[in-house]
Amino acid sequence: MAALYKELQPVDVYKIRLSHPFSDYDRQLLTLFYQPLIGSQAMSLFMTLWADAEQPFKKEYTHYHLMNTLTLPLGPIFEARISLEAIGLMRTYQKTEGAIREFAYELLPPLDAKTFFADPLLSTFLFSKIGEQSYRNLRTRFMVNNEVEAGFNDISRTFLDVYKPVQVDFASMSNEPSQFVGKKASEGIPFEQNDFDFDFDLLRSGLSEQMVPQSALSSISNDLIARLAFLYSLTPLDMQKVIMMALDDQLQLPEERLRKAAAEFYKLHVSQEAPILHKVFQQTVPKMPERPVTREDELIFYLENTPPIEMLRDINGKEPLSVDVKLAEKLINTHGFSVGVVNVLLQYVYLRNDGKLTNNYVERIASHWMNKGINDARAALEISRREQDQYLKWKNEEQKKQPSRRKKTASREEKIPEWFYKKEQKPKDQAPASDPAIDQKRQELLKKMNALRNEVE
Repeated sequence: MAALYKELQPVDVYKIRLSHPFSDYDRQLLTLFYQPLIGSQAMSLFMTLWADAEQPFKKEYTHYHLMNTLTLPLGPIFEARISLEAIGLMRTYQKTEGAIREFAYELLPPLDAKTFFADPLLSTFLFSKIGEQSYRNLRTRFMVNNEVEAGFNDISRTFLDVYKPVQVDFASMSNEPSQFVGKKASEGIPFEQNDFDFDFDLLRSGLSEQMVPQSALSSISNDLIARLAFLYSLTPLDMQKVIMMALDDQLQLPEERLRKAAAEFYKLHVSQEAPILHKVFQQTVPKMPERPVTREDELIFYLENTPPIEMLRDINGKEPLSVDVKLAEKLINTHGFSVGVVNVLLQYVYLRNDGKLTNNYVERIASHWMNKGINDARAALEISRREQDQYLKWKNEEQKKQPSRRKKTASREEKIPEWFYKKEQKPKDQAPASDPAIDQKRQELLKKMNALRNEVE
């Protein structure tokens, strides 16, 4: 869990930019080509960022905004982000000034259909995800028929048929420095050769000039060789055999023949099944322990990894009121509390205050926790138990203020007996380390949420 919060926190600010305006064609490619590869959560993150980036007025957001919009904890959002980065749909930039961390997310366009199918990693990855028949149907759908029906002749005019040059003083304007928005071609998967340890020297040392002309070998990029070797788990010696298989009658090495030769070699020597890419970058995302040490460990995990709006939804059993959501957002965005601390605070007040979240009462406790340096759910739980007498006193003070707000024109006001305000107070020497009633309600809530989670699973 600590590793995730070193990478990202709900209060971290981000802004978005598009490399260029995306089109409906890009949306089709994202939905049909990329969604099977990255999953629905990463797709939802991309579409949300795309929608926010198209606002006429650029603005900044906190990651708490994404947690609310996607109704996801921070961990899955971070995992969705790195999936977009790995597939070549996003670049992430970070700036840190003191304790303030800011991110800039640049959304990149998807590869067009022709380039996508020509990429051995992406095309094979898609094949393994959707199966052969769906893969063939998708290829057919995006194939372009450029043939013109018989009997039609091209009579289109050229530029010189229609326009002629005019003498104007354009040189001075063309020399002015300028920068324009243009369509940026997608670079595809950010596959770095240095990250994949492949011995190109060993590959070339086993291919003599007589067997494979240097001109043929130099026509193939190292990037393509590295991608094929990575995809099919081929050694430099295996790639020598693949290259020999791919040579045509003129001792040339077309890229398409090299791809087919690599696939055939894989089927002959490794497996008849298409290679599958496994996602390995997941170690920084917090995972629930299979056997928590205590029920409180399970509760703390829930509080640290659940958006406050979802916690309020769980505890109420229905959609929370907008005023309660705004209160949670204020605690995170304005006061900088972590999600875990906000969840404990709202849950404590809700359970202690008969299901009501009073702003003044919540903010008074929040101010106390801020001065005490409370920064995680465990510390918040401990102080809520240790200082419960003080918080009960503040609660009663808030209740006493309520009658004074009534209209002065009221003819008669019933006096509330003094014992009503003191009914929950205990002498200081009898103050328990924790409140059994609150703890029992928390455990009942946790059991209910576990039951719901088991039904979903």
